[in-house]
Amino acid sequence: MSQVQLRRKKPKGKAHRRRLERQRRHARILKRVRGTVARPRLVVRRSLRHMEAQLVDDDRGVCITGVSTRSKEIESRLEDDRRKQTQSRIAGQLMAERAKEKGIESVVFDRGGYVYHGRVKAFAEGAREGGLKI
Repeated sequence: MSQVQLRRKKPKGKAHRRRLERQRRHARILKRVRGTVARPRLVVRRSLRHMEAQLVDDDRGVCITGVSTRSKEIESRLEDDRRKQTQSRIAGQLMAERAKEKGIESVVFDRGGYVYHGRVKAFAEGAREGGLKI
């Protein structure tokens, strides 16, 4: 949605208002954050149960690679601790491994309008542990 469309919509409830506010924050972030071939944008998407992330090259408009907490790889790496933050940290580590395979060392972190706290922070720290420079 464009900035004008986001401004025109009237919130119809608390959840709707929160979603619109997050979309506005994300639009503001996207003005400053751009992904290139050398340093792609690491986009995070958070739902109530899962986390998803993609490496995006904005110059070409393509997704380089992605990861989700729904994947079997993450389930196989989980031990006894099945908390969402632990899943997010492991997903960040997996994203770092996939980026290294593609020859990517550093990325621009796009938190998607979410607060840098909890699962978003755990994902970023997992990516740093895996060797990505954010």
